[in-house]
Amino acid sequence: MKMPEGFSAITPYLFVDKPSEYVEFLKAAFDAEELSRTMRGERLANVCLSFNNARLFLGEATEEYPAMTTSLYLYVEDADKSTAQAVSAGGHLEMEVMDMDYGDRQGGIRDEWGNIWWVSQHL
Repeated sequence: MKMPEGFSAITPYLFVDKPSEYVEFLKAAFDAEELSRTMRGERLANVCLSFNNARLFLGEATEEYPAMTTSLYLYVEDADKSTAQAVSAGGHLEMEVMDMDYGDRQGGIRDEWGNIWWVSQHL
């Protein structure tokens, strides 16, 4: 099976309101790197972001593809630092960072778009 470099067989794709603001939040909260951006007139049709070795697509919500929320599990180097950074960027603490019985140190952040990010560090 052929896939572009850096992608996996499943790549999340979100439709959000205020996508440019969301991209800026993801950059500030999780150090996401914008890889590409496609505009359709004034509408932001597609943005591809990199989170370390993972990709996320997002596009502007429309009547045909309304805004949606989801829950994403994000592995980071330091869960405490990344959770604090996400809160500083405007995320709301969903769950304090703690060691979990399945071998991860994890906190939860809810962004203003309603998505939950499980910020996790494998121990």
